[in-house]
Amino acid sequence: MSTFNGIIHEFPEIRVDFFRNRPGIQPPLACFLSHVHSDHLAGLETLRSPFIYCSPATRELLLRLERYPCRINYAKGIIEARVQRYRHLKGLLKTIPLETPTVLEVEPGNHLQVTLFDANHCPGAVMFLFEGQGKAVLYTGDIRSEPWFVTSIARNPCLIEYSSGIKTLDMIYLDTSFTEDVWFQTKAEGIRELVKAVSRYPADTVFHLQAWTFGYEDVWVALSKALNSKIHVDNYKMRLYKSLVVKPSNSETDPPAYLSAEAARLVGFKCGNKEHPGCLTSDERVRLHSCEKGAPCQTMQNANVVWLKPIIARLPNGQTLTEIGVGGGGDDLEKEAELEYLNPGEIKDFFEMIWANDTITEDVKARMESFLLQAVTNGRNISLDIDISSFGNQNETELAAAIHSIAQKTKGGTGKEATEAPEVLGQKVRFPYSRHSSYPELCDLVKVFRPKDVWPCTVNPVEWASSGIDIAGLFGRYCSGHTFMHDIVMQEIAREQKEMKKHHESQASTASESQDLSSSQQYLGPRRRVDAMDGFQVVDRVNETPSAAAVAHSGLPTSSPVSSRHQSAVTLSVDLDDTTLESQSSTTSDLALELRNQAYRTMITNLTTDDWQPIGLLSTTDNHTHAEQELGND
Repeated sequence: MSTFNGIIHEFPEIRVDFFRNRPGIQPPLACFLSHVHSDHLAGLETLRSPFIYCSPATRELLLRLERYPCRINYAKGIIEARVQRYRHLKGLLKTIPLETPTVLEVEPGNHLQVTLFDANHCPGAVMFLFEGQGKAVLYTGDIRSEPWFVTSIARNPCLIEYSSGIKTLDMIYLDTSFTEDVWFQTKAEGIRELVKAVSRYPADTVFHLQAWTFGYEDVWVALSKALNSKIHVDNYKMRLYKSLVVKPSNSETDPPAYLSAEAARLVGFKCGNKEHPGCLTSDERVRLHSCEKGAPCQTMQNANVVWLKPIIARLPNGQTLTEIGVGGGGDDLEKEAELEYLNPGEIKDFFEMIWANDTITEDVKARMESFLLQAVTNGRNISLDIDISSFGNQNETELAAAIHSIAQKTKGGTGKEATEAPEVLGQKVRFPYSRHSSYPELCDLVKVFRPKDVWPCTVNPVEWASSGIDIAGLFGRYCSGHTFMHDIVMQEIAREQKEMKKHHESQASTASESQDLSSSQQYLGPRRRVDAMDGFQVVDRVNETPSAAAVAHSGLPTSSPVSSRHQSAVTLSVDLDDTTLESQSSTTSDLALELRNQAYRTMITNLTTDDWQPIGLLSTTDNHTHAEQELGND
């Protein structure tokens, strides 16, 4: 899942795939959206300006996205109108055709050339090539850089200057969802495996493909052709894909425009006077289904269904790599459980509920806490890749059941599952089909362009810090430059946080000699304390070696806590609106804490931009919170 903060350092006047307002950060002059997966839409629902540039397919899909509760309630007649949460952006969304260099004037005299390229990820998903002011960067968004794709993009006429070495990219903003040196099966290999598996079943077998988000359209096409059956989808999916076919308004004889390569195959087309249907259908009387599990059709309710579930890859040792919280999508097509953006008050309350619940084991509590602390830095909803039906109730679930389910899913990190015996005509068929690149595939892409630097768009700060992962080690040998901005930022933040951690420990030790820890220091339970600042976290276990410090991205906002939520049930889909945890030191005032937060954000700005700002006075108490008069006037 993307952790990118939207800032292109070479072109700070624009934002890409992250749209939340942040104090102290200049508002963008133009925004760019790579695709419609939910982890790339953060803050977009409240955006009112400026223009948002995207592909034609992305625009049509975005305008029709509905949240799960709204579309279910509409289908049941509870609400009378569709609630399309991005419909207000209709006037702001501007489309750019693919592989067409386009010059935009983001402000008088400031011109930026942008070119869009297909990203091999889902309908409408693109990469952006930004050029201007003597600089050039490639933002990949989410990408699957299979061998054929790298070959194709390298010889694209709009990129051949960079792939041939005539020009050099200053930066590639790269989809680093996977950094383990593991080989993934190609999409074609995964489809071949699936088609072979389903062909062994009896001719009357009913299959359901769990396509919970955009990106599995080629699987639909292959299955439909191989089994000579159309695929039943719910009305929501059908309406989304039909939007990719735009019929001319002035003439019935003019051909329609197909906004993505999949459109005609999915929803049909007209050749001469004959209508040719696509592979998707509203007819329930078929063998193949991808209808919504929350409102299954009659066939799904009555048939003995075989479930087709995509995984990321099959490892050489026989293990399967499953997709846990990677890839985005949320409830775009089906309802998946997710945790929405946590703010300081809510994460404190949630931790209190977890540690106060005696039905949750210590191990599960620890894993859940670690997961939430990593998730809170991203500024986005956290996909759990758990179907909402796992909890029974579609909206709420008992806290203990939710925590156990989430902890079980997150236990294996990126989802390595034990070796399984081959299933012979079982109720579940798994096939490898990753929508993101493997690490070797990313290396091939970087090697083709040999940029000066690489900036990771998906970072697990705790894992990267504890495992010693950095850009120099991952991609340094394929870059033409030798200085890596992300590594410098991470090192500076780690050093700053280490000093702060020592200071907090000193304060805590002094306080413990005179008084008990305050309730704000104990909300994680008697064994834990969290020190955090502006998207950066350290988990400290008493009598254990402190964990390494890391940061996903800088410039995140602060906000005030919200009301406590002490209740027996927890809603899994709650709008959360901050990433900054408060300091847990009982001797630090609110005013002093805000000054330290501001100093931290200023330090990040100074590291990443040429606009140097002075850092104000710091104090652990209020003795020197305000600048002295003679210093303040200097």
